[in-house]
Amino acid sequence: MTYPGLNNLRLEGFPYPSQRMPVLAPRGAVATSQPLAAQAGLQVLRAGGNAVDAAIATAATLTVVEPNNNGIGSDLFALIWDGAKLHGLNASGRAPAAHTLELFAARGHERIPEAGWEAVTVPGAPGGWRDLHARFGKQPFASLFASAIDYAANGYPVSPMSAQLWAFAVPRYRALLPGAQSRGWFETFAPRGEAPAPGETWRSPGHARTLEAIAASNAGDFYEGALAAEIERFALATGGLLRREDLAAHVSTWDEPVSTSYRGHEVWEMPPNGQGITALIALNILEGFDLAAQPRESAQGYHWQIESLKLAFADALAFIADPAHAAVPVQELLSKEYAATRRAQIGAAALRPAPGRPAAGGTVYLCTADSDGMMVSLIQSNYMGFGSGIVVPGTGISLQNRGHGFSLDPAHPNHLAPGKRPYHTIIPSFLTRGGEPLGPFGVMGGYMQPQGHLQVVVNEVDYGMNPQAALDAPRWRWNEGRRVSLEQQTPPNLVHGLSARGHNVAIEPAGVAFGRGQVIRRLAGGGYVAGSDPRADGCAAGY
Repeated sequence: MTYPGLNNLRLEGFPYPSQRMPVLAPRGAVATSQPLAAQAGLQVLRAGGNAVDAAIATAATLTVVEPNNNGIGSDLFALIWDGAKLHGLNASGRAPAAHTLELFAARGHERIPEAGWEAVTVPGAPGGWRDLHARFGKQPFASLFASAIDYAANGYPVSPMSAQLWAFAVPRYRALLPGAQSRGWFETFAPRGEAPAPGETWRSPGHARTLEAIAASNAGDFYEGALAAEIERFALATGGLLRREDLAAHVSTWDEPVSTSYRGHEVWEMPPNGQGITALIALNILEGFDLAAQPRESAQGYHWQIESLKLAFADALAFIADPAHAAVPVQELLSKEYAATRRAQIGAAALRPAPGRPAAGGTVYLCTADSDGMMVSLIQSNYMGFGSGIVVPGTGISLQNRGHGFSLDPAHPNHLAPGKRPYHTIIPSFLTRGGEPLGPFGVMGGYMQPQGHLQVVVNEVDYGMNPQAALDAPRWRWNEGRRVSLEQQTPPNLVHGLSARGHNVAIEPAGVAFGRGQVIRRLAGGGYVAGSDPRADGCAAGY
């Protein structure tokens, strides 16, 4: 793939020239949202590890150096280009056996709470690290945790963006989770009653011990050993229903990635229970418009993108569920014929989206690439920052709140059931052209993720931007109905043009609300070009 301006590092011709140059590397690259984690992965590459080894090292380190977005109790999805084929790993966890619709109805819930044990599903990340390594790893599994264990045991200075989000979490959990359930969280993350300041050293010896146990046991201790017993013990003491049997029953699945074509490229996502098909549905709809004929900063181009995404989301929220428990019409939703029927609904004015009728439903992201052409797109998350607010005391295990993604409507395909995976917001992505790999990418941020995927693809494919410029460019975010948010640096003509088309436009400061992405692309002549989102603390690194 070529990028106008890539051979001219002044990057002339872009409406918003990148304030940073992309990273160019001959052998390998790592891009993620925290510099220490990126360096941990790069060290593994330099030591002879492959892209999967580097991804595991980076992911484990992120649980320590960016705990406000992920943890040992996270879920994980990954796409792996092995040099010839793309593979997909779904390492998301399932609802505990005791979590039934009847239980939540008896407790008077109309929605599963955001915090506390009721939102906790089985963590899949440790099992995902194990399963990635078992299939593709090269270096010894235990060696990949060295950086993560060191930073947990000896400490590191907290990054500015992490510190800001960490500070938001303290009053949130104080309000949402009073009592014994939150004891482990406050002991671990706010022992003085407040978050660490930017640059302040934070350490978590319990986190280090847990990572050592996972490394030494190939993650077995987490699901069937002493760590599983600790998790159950705290659940029993504080009203949780997660049990050792739920942990022991966890398995990841290797799933075939799904894709659609977009202007001569193939965009790849994981299939449901993730929301990746949202981006693919939107790109199918958008492909019918001559977007490249519009300047990137045109109201008409933004309008087409926003309306395509809105229709895609309406379908995703109606149909995405765990395919082991409900029929999800993936192929029908991704058909070009169906996209044409949805595109026909887009006119000059903003829509209030509704689901169509197809024929018969807090996060960190990283990408890695090595000298042999292996590439990894990996995402792991607790959800909503620190997740459930449940931390098993003395272990550093911060448990996700992915159960909040279930519906309690028994008629919805995504309704809660024991052993079922919820609708999942986290989605890694990958781009190919004519079956040849171009590389991994992803954008973190809840329901912003498919919106970010669409915008990165448009920036690269329609407007020829290199990875860093594609990430730096202003973004939009659809909220609901006709409500759209734009970043402050968006040109005024766009604000006025979208308002004239019936969009209810809000201007917000640029930042994490608009997602935080990473991109690596393979260069035709060998090596890689990589970019990292300025909305996060991270970086791209290569050698």
